[in-house]
Amino acid sequence: MHIPVWKKWLSHLIPVTLEEASSEQNPELSVILSQGRVQLLSGDAIYSWDDLYKNFLVAFDRLKIDERKIEDVLLLGLGLGSIPYMLEKVFNRNYHYSAVEWDETVAHLAVKYTLSRLESPIEIITADAEVFVQVTEEQFDLLIIDIFEDEITPPQFCTEEFLQACAALLRPGGLLLFNRLHGEDVSIQQVTERFFERRFRNVFPEAWAIDTKGNWILCAEKQL
Repeated sequence: MHIPVWKKWLSHLIPVTLEEASSEQNPELSVILSQGRVQLLSGDAIYSWDDLYKNFLVAFDRLKIDERKIEDVLLLGLGLGSIPYMLEKVFNRNYHYSAVEWDETVAHLAVKYTLSRLESPIEIITADAEVFVQVTEEQFDLLIIDIFEDEITPPQFCTEEFLQACAALLRPGGLLLFNRLHGEDVSIQQVTERFFERRFRNVFPEAWAIDTKGNWILCAEKQL
């Protein structure tokens, strides 16, 4: 979608609302132009923000993602498409994406505002990610879990069974990244740290975490 230049300039002064929508899964969705970038809000939670979606920007940089052998990427949670946007526009990577997004309205907004600006092939699957990982027979070089309801990761995506199913979808040498809120709230920090130590590392013993000063990106590689 073409956005007038004057709106981009104005957005460096004040946020500009481009569209508001709602769905069964997300009653309050807003597409905002902020600092010249397209942002998706669900209530007060930021779901996407082009290359300013900093958690993955930091993680991709530290992981030297542009030096890794990656062809096929599975995204569990698409949002407005910040992850493929960053990988293509910032890290100059053109991968083939399968994006699982359970909210058709969010998927529509992603195509309209972000994916239309990209060259990378992106297949959107409107489905429940928990079910998808159980039934798909494909394998991937990079699997990213970025699923939130407001600021909380739903419990069905925090089980060892779900993580085992995700692990089975990785090719040898494949990389899995799991975005978790960490923040300033001590109770939220404890929940994320317990999940990492007691569940994530049970499935991926060699796992590590990247602290992005607000979130943790939990990382694991499948052995060659």
